[in-house]
Amino acid sequence: MATETEGSAYGAAEAASAPGMPQLDFGTFPNQIFWLVVTLVVIYFVLSRVALPRIASVLAERQGTITNDLAAAEELKQKAVEAEEAYNKALADARAEAHRIVAEARAEIQADLDAATARADEAIAERTAESEKRIAEIRESALDGVRSVANDIAQDVVAAMGVTADDAALTAAIETQLKG
Repeated sequence: MATETEGSAYGAAEAASAPGMPQLDFGTFPNQIFWLVVTLVVIYFVLSRVALPRIASVLAERQGTITNDLAAAEELKQKAVEAEEAYNKALADARAEAHRIVAEARAEIQADLDAATARADEAIAERTAESEKRIAEIRESALDGVRSVANDIAQDVVAAMGVTADDAALTAAIETQLKG
């Protein structure tokens, strides 16, 4: 038991002589402030000489890239506007050319149609003339047939009556009757 009391007395004396947390011991403040200042200066120099220039160069590079990209985008936009204008002009020219071609085709078709109509009219006129000629021939041959039949009938009728008639007189009488 004595050892227990001695151990606890020793532990109590040690606890009484220990100041507690060393950071809060006023005796070590100047040492702590010195190392704080040294650490802050080292951090400042590391940041200002190494990290911040790298960050600044990255930011400057990004800003340059953004500026270049914006300039390129503006240039591409201008090219796109020019391309659209060229496209619209080409489209208008193509439409005008198409209208011109359509007008020429219509004119050619109309000319071909007029020529075909003229040829058809000529062919119809030729066929009509040919048909009229044939009709005239048929009429003439029919008239000749009627004259011949009328002459034969007239001779038979005159012979049946017992009268003799001159062929020239019969032909003249038939001609008179045929003319109307």
